[in-house]
Amino acid sequence: MKKSGLGDSPFFLPPEKKIEVITPPLSKTLDQKERLEKTKKEEKQKLEKSSSSDTVIPRYHDTTVSRYQDAVYELVRKAVKELGKEAATHRFTLEEKRAIADIIYTYKNNGIKTSENEIARISVNFIIEDYRENGESSILHKILKALNG
Repeated sequence: MKKSGLGDSPFFLPPEKKIEVITPPLSKTLDQKERLEKTKKEEKQKLEKSSSSDTVIPRYHDTTVSRYQDAVYELVRKAVKELGKEAATHRFTLEEKRAIADIIYTYKNNGIKTSENEIARISVNFIIEDYRENGESSILHKILKALNG
């Protein structure tokens, strides 16, 4: 069987050097950052108000998340490494296309070949795995609920 080249890409190997991603400033990105900061502040206030009987986040919480992320990364890597043969057409906004093109350009400048198709497949497989693992807590469920609510 002929290798596709996608899974053999160094993109799927642990990075040997730090890659600096350069993205143009967008007003939506600023809004997202502001919302994220607001959410973080609210969570911090909730933690400060919590009593001793409330659930406490484990000290090694980050370790657990890291193991989960490592497992998800490996599942997504394996899925994208397999050659995709089913054709599909998707409609992106101009802003989405530009953002993907910027990502491809950034990785190309760091010696890593990728494509719009590869990035789309990584995204789709990540969303699928997140939904399988987290169900109603998944990003997909929350966004679909917000879109239809």
